[in-house]
Amino acid sequence: MIDFLRGVIAHRDIEFVVLDVRGVGYRVFCANPFGLQPSDGEETTLFIHYHVREDAHLLFGFASREEQSLFRLLLEVSGIGPKVAIGVLAGGRPEVIAAAIQQENINFLVKLPGIGRKTAQRMILDLKDKLGGIASETAALFVVPGGMADTAAGGGAGTWSEAKAALLSLGYTEAETDAARHAIEPKLNGGETVEAVMKLALQALYQQSMR
Repeated sequence: MIDFLRGVIAHRDIEFVVLDVRGVGYRVFCANPFGLQPSDGEETTLFIHYHVREDAHLLFGFASREEQSLFRLLLEVSGIGPKVAIGVLAGGRPEVIAAAIQQENINFLVKLPGIGRKTAQRMILDLKDKLGGIASETAALFVVPGGMADTAAGGGAGTWSEAKAALLSLGYTEAETDAARHAIEPKLNGGETVEAVMKLALQALYQQSMR
């Protein structure tokens, strides 16, 4: 089993990066590819979950052990597969998500991509006592009802406000998120989900950091 890969990021896409490890390019699916550090061409380490299914062998990559651990715990919850789990991690830092589960904060959890009320309840039931190594006391300060995105919602000002809240929970500043909004507005038609807006914003933030 692959536990981690160390190499340079040769390419970034909305859903994945290509990690060049000694001349071999590995496609690694990530929660926020454009939020990964360092810059392209600099060596980095991604912690890996190797997922095997009948039609494909997939690699999921994480910037920290905490993300990797939370992803694997999420897969233990009935109704959550790799696609939903990676979407959950795109909605906030792992310690914030873990704190929400421990607080039984359903209002927060149902705003995460792909999570309905029943799944949120299963997350709490199955994971509440397994997150000691991920949750932190300070993370609880960031967990507020309605602070994340409902991907069923359409585009518009409300969608941006939810995407912005998610970006702030990832550690970006007000100034950075406002600059990202200005950059992506020409690309929006008003029908995007919050998750789609977040990915565009992360791409814009990455491009701004490279200037």
